Amino acid sequence: MKTLLLTPWMTPHNVVSWETAVTLIFLGKVEILEEYDEEIRSPSISLRAPAVARLKKLVSLVKRGVKFSRINVFSRDNFRCQYCGSRKPMRELNYDHVIPRTQGGRTVWENIATCCYPCNERKGSRTPEQAGMKLIRAPFRPRSLPISHLYLEAHQVPPEWNGYCITASDGGDALLLATG
Repeated sequence: MKTLLLTPWMTPHNVVSWETAVTLIFLGKVEILEEYDEEIRSPSISLRAPAVARLKKLVSLVKRGVKFSRINVFSRDNFRCQYCGSRKPMRELNYDHVIPRTQGGRTVWENIATCCYPCNERKGSRTPEQAGMKLIRAPFRPRSLPISHLYLEAHQVPPEWNGYCITASDGGDALLLATG
């Protein structure tokens, strides 16, 4: 069971485990807006599992010290292929070494670009210049990233979350957006 965590302004912020949500309840950091029918029991307490919780205080909307990861590369590039410009669901994207590893390229922010599979195959183990392709934007190390949208499979969005977010189907992935 997962809990949808909202900002104080009622916009989706994160999806956390019910265990994390219960910890946040007891720390006084969230208020519960919706609950599942399932009960959580301990020797001293019984409560219904939290489905939707709202943070009581502001959290930073910018991540600092961005670590290198596939999802952060996709977020930096706005889920767009940096060769053809098409926006694709996450499962249809890969990351590309601009200078291929076979030519000494490293897996670092400045050498990795979001790429769709057809463009990645077309480019192969060549530089964009060697392949006759052009990057829309050169890769760079971001200082910060906005908090990424929450991507889930459409069947993973429980009915208890209705009214707090909408799902925009993107070829099987569901993007959680604020209803506000």
